[in-house]
Formats: sequence, structure tokens, C-alpha cells
Amino acid sequence: MTAIGISSPVLPSPARAADHAVRHATRMRLTVRGRRVLAVLAALPAVVALSFAVIGGGAALATRDSGAPAGSFTTVTVGSGESLWSIAEEVAPGHDPRDVVDGIVRLNALNDVTVQVGQSLSIPAEYAPSR
Repeated sequence: MTAIGISSPVLPSPARAADHAVRHATRMRLTVRGRRVLAVLAALPAVVALSFAVIGGGAALATRDSGAPAGSFTTVTVGSGESLWSIAEEVAPGHDPRDVVDGIVRLNALNDVTVQVGQSLSIPAEYAPSR
């Protein structure tokens, strides 16, 4: 004969149940396709912004609205020992030399503030030369 015993089930403690849930929690893993989709979605705002900049910026480069009108400058030749700073102080003694140098650099499209003897520089008309 077989004896059948009835026993109450063993219930795990709450701490043990939480530990079991943490160890067996499933992690979400991205597939290669999922990574590609995520990368495209992340790059999409930058692509849209760049597209608008390229499309809208082309018209602004072709206009002459903000350019200097013809004849709005005078010409000065750089002498021996002169720099943009000294020329700015000569042509516009009542103005801040930094602003005058900046105007000269912009008008002449210079890469830096180095000038050569004999170089011809355009001076903005707002700084009337006194040479």
C-alpha cells in the first residue's frame, strides 16, 4: 500500500521572492535592425535641420542686401612700419581702434591683421581718413 501525505506548500519569504525576480528578470536586447532604426530616428532631426539650412541658406548668399554699397570706402596704402592698429588710429582718431580694425578686416576680407608695405587697403567711409 502506498501512503499519501498532504503537506502545506512552502511559501517563499518576500525577500527571497524579490531576489528571485531580480535574478530572473528579462533584459531587453536590441537586434541589429533595432539598432539601425534607433540610429536613424536619432539622426533624423539633424538631417532635417541641415536640409532646411542648405535650402534656405542658398538664397541669402546670393543677395546683396547687406553688402556695402559701391563707393562707400576710401583707399589707403600701407607704409613702412604701419600696422592695422596704427592705420585705424590715423584714419579715425575719434573712434575705438578695435572697431576700425574690424571694419577694415571685414571690408578687405583679410584672414588676419598682418599687412604688407605697399598693400592697398579699403577704409570704410564712416571712418573719414585724415592722412
